Amino acid sequence: MRVLVVEDEKKVARALREGLEAEHYDVRVASSGEEGFFLVNHETFDCVVLDLMLPHRDGIEVLTTLRKRGLQTPVLILTAKDTVDDRVRGLDSGADDYLVKPFALPELLARIRALLRRGRPDQVLKLRQDDLEMDLVTRKVGRAGQTLELTVKEFEVLEYLLRHVGRIVSREMLTRDVWRIAARATPLDNVIDVTIARLRRKIDDPFATKLLQTVRGVGFVLRGAHG
Repeated sequence: MRVLVVEDEKKVARALREGLEAEHYDVRVASSGEEGFFLVNHETFDCVVLDLMLPHRDGIEVLTTLRKRGLQTPVLILTAKDTVDDRVRGLDSGADDYLVKPFALPELLARIRALLRRGRPDQVLKLRQDDLEMDLVTRKVGRAGQTLELTVKEFEVLEYLLRHVGRIVSREMLTRDVWRIAARATPLDNVIDVTIARLRRKIDDPFATKLLQTVRGVGFVLRGAHG
């Protein structure tokens, strides 16, 4: 799942990025309200972490405008002011939850998980293929009751394959949508192949039924026991 962090304090932004990426979230960071507003309007996110005190365009203005435009994405606001008026102002502007700085990262992660569980009515929170299951909220993957430990990139590749079950996923698609690089290059093909090989060792090798298949010269496909 994708999380946008709008935070102008570099140390805080870096800590949030590292903490969220460690939990396998796909993170974008904006350092101003203007940049955050632009990203939300041009990309899709599952949750937004929004600081209220931002340069150029403060968090309340960004949030109010986004809600008026119909954005339903859950928003968690960060505020340095632990006052009732400040919290009420943020919630009345459309925030779903808030945290007061300084905060503990585990609490922020727990609040994000809660917002994602609440989510939108049409939001898919779990992906499955046969006995392979991915929980997009807890960022956990398991097969046949066994927990599988994946790296951030392995998780992203598997999520992409699960969203395209039964369809061939080319290296061009992975380059564009997972690595987010416009032009495909041979060195990246090697990185993709290594990532797929490592992923296969984790989700397939210990099990009788093989789900991840290579279509020579074309790409990869995730298929169930019955095709």
